[in-house]
Amino acid sequence: YNLKGKYFDKEGIDYLKNYFETLTLRIEICKIINLNSALIINSSIKALYEEQPELIRPGGNSNTTRRYAACVRDLEYYLRYATYAMVAGDASILDERVLNGLVDTYNSLGVPIGPTVRSIQLLKENINTLLSSLKFDFIDFVEEPFDY
Repeated sequence: YNLKGKYFDKEGIDYLKNYFETLTLRIEICKIINLNSALIINSSIKALYEEQPELIRPGGNSNTTRRYAACVRDLEYYLRYATYAMVAGDASILDERVLNGLVDTYNSLGVPIGPTVRSIQLLKENINTLLSSLKFDFIDFVEEPFDY
């Protein structure tokens, strides 16, 4: 609203009300994700390479240790900024900090985007599995940064 130079309307006030009502839950979920980030990332990477084993075969984009480490690093970045987006209630931080230039960089390095997109979906699936095991029901703000 500040960027648009307009006063809060009912929609804006309702958004803020919902945001503050869910803030404690947002922080609690991000804490759970942060405490389990290694498990979430490792499970996602394992599932990706089981689905797409050509990525780790000779000539694959994750074949070398350096490339494998870069894949893990990129998922760590995405997960960290996704938790920031959850707490903030605004996924646009992903554009600013992660996504801007990513496609160009990957294309220039010959890295396919498809496995990256799939790995982000696997992060979401693993987080939902973890939260379900802890008796959390479906929470839309958890999925938003992974569907962004």
